[in-house]
Amino acid sequence: MMPRLRRLAPLLALLTACAGGDDTATDGATTGASATTDASASTSSTSTSGDASTTADASSGGATSGTTGMPTSTSSTGASSGSGTATDTGGETDTGMMGGPPTVLLPKTGLVAEELGVIVNTDDPLSVAIADYYMEARQIPAENRVELSFPTDVVLTPELFAPLKAEVDAALPDTVQALALTWTTPYRVGCMSITSAFALGFDTKYCATPCNPTAPSGFYGSEVALPYSDLGIRPAMTIAAVSEEDAFALIDRGVASDDTFPVGDGYFVRTTDQARSVRWPDFLTTIAAFDHPEGLNLSYVDNSGGMGSNVIADTDGILFYFTGLASVGQIDTNTYVPGAVADHLTSFGGQIPMSGQMSAIKWLQAGATASYGTVVEPCNFPAKFPDTKVLLPFYFRGNTVIEAYWKSVSWPGEGIFIGEPLARPWGASTVEWVDGTLTITTTLLDPAKTYALAAGESADGPWTPVLNPIKVADYQQTEIVYGPTDAPFYRLDAL
Repeated sequence: MMPRLRRLAPLLALLTACAGGDDTATDGATTGASATTDASASTSSTSTSGDASTTADASSGGATSGTTGMPTSTSSTGASSGSGTATDTGGETDTGMMGGPPTVLLPKTGLVAEELGVIVNTDDPLSVAIADYYMEARQIPAENRVELSFPTDVVLTPELFAPLKAEVDAALPDTVQALALTWTTPYRVGCMSITSAFALGFDTKYCATPCNPTAPSGFYGSEVALPYSDLGIRPAMTIAAVSEEDAFALIDRGVASDDTFPVGDGYFVRTTDQARSVRWPDFLTTIAAFDHPEGLNLSYVDNSGGMGSNVIADTDGILFYFTGLASVGQIDTNTYVPGAVADHLTSFGGQIPMSGQMSAIKWLQAGATASYGTVVEPCNFPAKFPDTKVLLPFYFRGNTVIEAYWKSVSWPGEGIFIGEPLARPWGASTVEWVDGTLTITTTLLDPAKTYALAAGESADGPWTPVLNPIKVADYQQTEIVYGPTDAPFYRLDAL
């Protein structure tokens, strides 16, 4: 059978996560492992209205790209042997049977529970309650919890912060790559946000206020999958809430978002506030990247001339909402899908839970799963705010929200990241092995890169390309089909 590359509609395909309410993705048992999709518990059927035209010669490894037609539905139900096993860690999963399904190794796309530290303020009962609930909800190992004691004022001095940061660094294993903070205040350390101070260490180069450029994080736009191991940075996000009810609802939304490949709408609003709408060129670039039949449903709303409305109101199913206003009205009249991300560019959105402008926590209270704001006067440098043309592709390709959000801010020192860190709506890749044919369904492919599927006799290789090149024209959910298989291991790599 000739291998081929098929393109699927991301809002219709990959229904394995919701079939019967089961989640086929499980976290690896070893610290540092990532999400594993084991298709060995399912059989699949696919109905298509056309045939993909990407073909390759298995003997030569060549491929030509192009797509004609698009599957109309994909389902995965039932239980049987005869499906493959995939892991996105590069680690090995032993099939344990001669002639059985091959093991498929996929690039690591997102952090998992074993890689997240949870930082608690024992002087704040809400922080303790959030930590307890979150660690249970996400099954975070007990050794990843660090308990501290410090004042709950809105601002920590750098002198008070320094020993806290040292205690966290000493307590956590090197395998912990990111941090969940479990309080709302303090939200600042001197002139830095609390999340950036824990991630980068307090340094005034990250907060050269007022109205000056600041140092970059080094994580912006990065393909790095292990930020602490590779960069010495543990990106941090605070699970901000004013009550247990709000915190638990936020956590539940994040967990519910995993592997849902959500149906939702995105709104990118250029308002009459010119100073706060400086991201509008990036909005246009973002929408263009997903403007195709298999893309996300994104809308650019240009009210710079004042002829319409500056706000989105009474709207269901919002997945993204980005805008620029000191205060965004009627956000609580909308509904937001689990995993939704929303923020507004303004000076003091990062002052939580209260601000002289609108606090970013209002987005979480309205139903978003993550948001962002600055804690001191940043002026309207776009580099100090999320770059949507970076955020959306990383999120769509399988990053957790903490990774995608952090990667989208070039100068994050003055900005606070809030939400449920491990939310991962596009986290899963599925692997099916039927009648000797391997099918990988994934959103991890970057249109700017070329990939290859290689075969090997072990998890350590040597590797022989069998399907090369593999390319996509757009951000999309992609089905890679290869067969007949004749090796015990296969690996998908960016070239």
